[in-house]
This record gives sequence, structure tokens and C-alpha cells, in this order.
Amino acid sequence: MKALGSRFSFYAGFVVGTFTLYIFLRQVWFERTEQAEGYGKLIIAQEQQLDEDVGIWKKERSALFNLDHPHHTGEDSHMADELYNKVRILCWVMTGPNNLEKKARHVKYTWSRHCNIVVFMSSVDDPDFPTVGLGTKEGRDQLYWKTIRAFHYAYEHHANEADWFLKADDDTYVIVDNLRWVLANHTPDEPIYFGRRFKPYTKQGYMSGGAGYVLSREALRRFVEGFKNKVCTHTTSVEDLAMGQCMEKVGVLAGDSRDTAQRETFHPFVPEQHLTAKFPKSFWYWSYCYYPISEGPNCCSDVSVSFHYVDAAGMYLLEYYAYHLRAFGYRYRYQPPTPKAYRFELPKSLDSAERLKERASGVKELGDADDLAQEAAPQPVAAKDPAAAPV
Repeated sequence: MKALGSRFSFYAGFVVGTFTLYIFLRQVWFERTEQAEGYGKLIIAQEQQLDEDVGIWKKERSALFNLDHPHHTGEDSHMADELYNKVRILCWVMTGPNNLEKKARHVKYTWSRHCNIVVFMSSVDDPDFPTVGLGTKEGRDQLYWKTIRAFHYAYEHHANEADWFLKADDDTYVIVDNLRWVLANHTPDEPIYFGRRFKPYTKQGYMSGGAGYVLSREALRRFVEGFKNKVCTHTTSVEDLAMGQCMEKVGVLAGDSRDTAQRETFHPFVPEQHLTAKFPKSFWYWSYCYYPISEGPNCCSDVSVSFHYVDAAGMYLLEYYAYHLRAFGYRYRYQPPTPKAYRFELPKSLDSAERLKERASGVKELGDADDLAQEAAPQPVAAKDPAAAPV
């Protein structure tokens, strides 16, 4: 009888466990199916949008040329439009055949539309996407080879069609309009490049590969010449470090991309990690960053340029946050200075003294209004004793 009870308990537990596992797996499957369908609908919506905006793009030589600066109808974008025309950026995106649908497609439908020219660099040609085949293998040990060949391709095919040449990964999100602000006080004839500056292994430091980096036309020319005259070679598969070593050898300056409040604009992680995470002091990040690290809201400039490790959904979220979401009733607290060579002035924020003066004036006006109201109001009837006063 005891053995029968134990056997019954075992079978009952097995049935309950199996049923629970079935429910759990069914829920996981349902959530993944919903997510996949959501991504599918999102991709279809983006494709429809691109079909509607077919006049914006021109496909030529495996590149996408933007014929018009995309922005919302009725939006005042005169400064952005002027920078778009005068600070021409070619964005090349490092990707691979297996990432075209998972990652590169979402870059194509979001931030890359704000570049003047977009080129997706892969190991093989894909005329439909399109991608440029660099003739390399895939893998982390191929990153610098792909970078070398991609920059050579950009120089040979597009050197006169852009002023600046941005390298970004297919999981990097870039706010290209903010990048133009960073670059606007410089000329493409300067030997300079910008990104998230790291400090070890080179005298002037080097730029984080994940956060992306941008070369002036002169920096690109020196990079290509450096390989022709053997000043630069493929020394290591660590792409960003090797790039920085070559830049230093050919006399290209590592620029400071921070804003006027000394906050970083290029970021090697997703926004939430910079904003909310506490990096352990033993974490490599502390010893690599060239400038002091700020955690929390001061981690990131109000005119940030890039974030890394962004997944497909994150691309659309950041596009929405950057170009759609606004808090009503506010003037931006941080007004970056207008680049010197440009005629349009952005509204200037009030400094602290002006705000205090304005508030004091408002309080005084309110006090005067209260005094007038009291004078105009009927006076209470005097009573012989407090108990007789009206209540």
C-alpha cells in the first residue's frame, strides 16, 4: 500500500511537472512568435515608408545616395539642412552576409537615412541589399582587414563625394545630425579623426571601434597613402587599436569629440548601461577611457552621437527618441554653440542670473498684483469684540 502511494505521488508529480513545462514552453513560443511577427510588421512598415520615399535614394555603385535630407513635414530644420549640405558624411557600415536581415536591415531603415551616402561593407557582394564585397573572410580576426579595405574602397570610389567618412558597426546607432555639429567647426582638409577616445598602447590614444569613428577626407587620404608607402601594415586583428596606431604614424590627430560641457558624445555601450549601470573599478573601461568617466545622467551629452550593442528593436526606439519624442513646454537646457561658419543662430538659453532675475521680477509682479487685489477687495466690518467678527 505504501509502495502504491509512492508510485501514485511520482506519477502525479510527473504529470503536473510535464503540464507546467508545456505551459511554460508554449508561453515562450507564443512570445517569440509575437515578437517575430512584430518585427515582421515593423519591417513591412519601414519598407512601405521607403517605397513612399523612393525619390530620396539613388542606388549607384553599391551605395545609397541620399537625395534629400529626411525630416518631418512642417519642422523647422534650417540649421540641420544647412549642415547636411555643407558637412557631407559618407557612412560605411561593417556587416556580413548572416547579419543583413538580423542587423543591417534595421540600420538601413533608421539612422543611416540621415547620412549623405551609405555603403554597407561585407565579405561578399549583394547587389540587391546592396553590399560591397571586400573579398575577406568573416570573423573577429578579419575586422581590421575589412576596415582597411573598406576605407580604401571609400577613398577610391567616393573621395570627392563626401567630406567625412564614418565607420560604424551594424549594431551601432548614430545620430548623424549631432555628428555634423561635432564636425562643423573643422574642415575636411584637417588631418583629424573623432570617436570615443581610449588611451592605452598609443601616445595620443585611439578611438573605440564599437562606438564608431569618423575620418576627415585628409585623414582618409593619409590612411590610404600610409599603406601604399608601407608606413602602416596589418599589425593586429584588434581593429580600433591598429587603426589608432596607423593614424598616429601618418600624423592624423585624435580629436576631442566632447561637447562644451565636457560630456562624451560617442558611447561604446547601450544608453541604459551608461545611465544606470555601475561599472566595477576593476572593469577595463576605467583604465581605457582617455577622459574622466561620469556615471549617471552626466555620462552622456545632450547632443550624443552614438551608442553600441543596439539590437533591432533598439534601433527604432532610439530613432523615435531622437527624432520624435519631445517634452511639452520646455526650451532645451543645453544649447550647443552654433558653428562659427554658419549664419543661423540657435536660441540661446538663459543663464542662471537671468533666470533668477526673471523669477524675482515675476514674484514682484505677483506681489504688486496681490496688493492691488487687496486694495480693491471690500474691507471686513469691524466688530466690538472678537466673537462678533464675521467668520
